Amino acid sequence: MFPYFDSVATESATFHAIEPDPHMRQQAREKADAQATPIRIESAPAEALPYEDDCFDVVIASMVFCTIPDIESAMSEIARVLRPSGELRFFEHVIDDGWRARVQSALAPLWKRLAGGCHLTRQTGSRLAAAKSFDVVEIERLNLGVTPIRPFVRGRLRKRSVSPAK
Repeated sequence: MFPYFDSVATESATFHAIEPDPHMRQQAREKADAQATPIRIESAPAEALPYEDDCFDVVIASMVFCTIPDIESAMSEIARVLRPSGELRFFEHVIDDGWRARVQSALAPLWKRLAGGCHLTRQTGSRLAAAKSFDVVEIERLNLGVTPIRPFVRGRLRKRSVSPAK
């Protein structure tokens, strides 16, 4: 996503990224260094974001929720760091239907080991939409890609101004 940040950067905007895996973090640093917009990369999991409460207007997740061990904790952390009415914008692959889902399910154990913990069979869109601290702005299923990485969901969730009662 880093190349897209240059087109939306303003003088007051700051860009941050997290990557817990050392190898992937090095790749991210190389890509970030190639951009005109400075991007700060932290070594942290999504379940323990190293930022203060209510400090971001937007959080972007692109093809990462398939590897996050605890989606609900990650969503709580995203809600914590977003300002009220801030947005989570995401693009994620999910399990398909029919024969493609059967292929994904058969490949899932091996795929998880070879692809950095990627879960081919997650219903990421519905899990994100179920987060109590967010309202769904839009979610769209896109039949892009090639099995086993197909289809995708793209969407926006808005943090509620008032958190729901627990």
